[in-house]
Amino acid sequence: MDDSVARAMAKWPDVPSVFGWLRLDRRGQWRLKNEIVRHAGLVAFLGRNYAADAHGCWYVQNGPQRVFVALDYTPWVVRIGAGGQLETHTGLSLVSIKGAMLDEQGNLLLESEHGIGVIADRDLTKLLEAVCDKTGHRASEVELLSAMGGGDSSLVLRWGNSRLLLTAIASTELEKRYRFVRNPVPTAPDQ
Repeated sequence: MDDSVARAMAKWPDVPSVFGWLRLDRRGQWRLKNEIVRHAGLVAFLGRNYAADAHGCWYVQNGPQRVFVALDYTPWVVRIGAGGQLETHTGLSLVSIKGAMLDEQGNLLLESEHGIGVIADRDLTKLLEAVCDKTGHRASEVELLSAMGGGDSSLVLRWGNSRLLLTAIASTELEKRYRFVRNPVPTAPDQ
């Protein structure tokens, strides 16, 4: 978190939160009132001040105010960065990849030290090309379709030093399993 943000929070502790203004799309782009945020400085600010509360609602701390983020899919969007390493939409490197999953729609998801993230569509083909069968050969389309459908899979994602068994997950299970809220809404004050 930026120092200026922390100072503003201390100075004005009771500023109301904002809902419905900021969104993270499936490509990892910030959208402010549905317009893509293109200003590099603002994109960097949003990324540095992106966090989750205890309920799994993601927000950007903008000075003393929390601006809650609607998620098109997952809290993180993963892409291939410079040099072939995997990183989040905010530029955090994935150092420890704990799991790889395919959902019924063909989305590839990775679980890392940051949480769950969907692979950005522009990098999906390259990562799917790194999926191999048990003999080490590139997985066929039929094998990938079977894995998407929840069929018995012995497919492995090989990326860098990672060798991860590819499992199936239903898109409807993601929020509960990974404890995040796609569309945060204001809660009523305690009575």
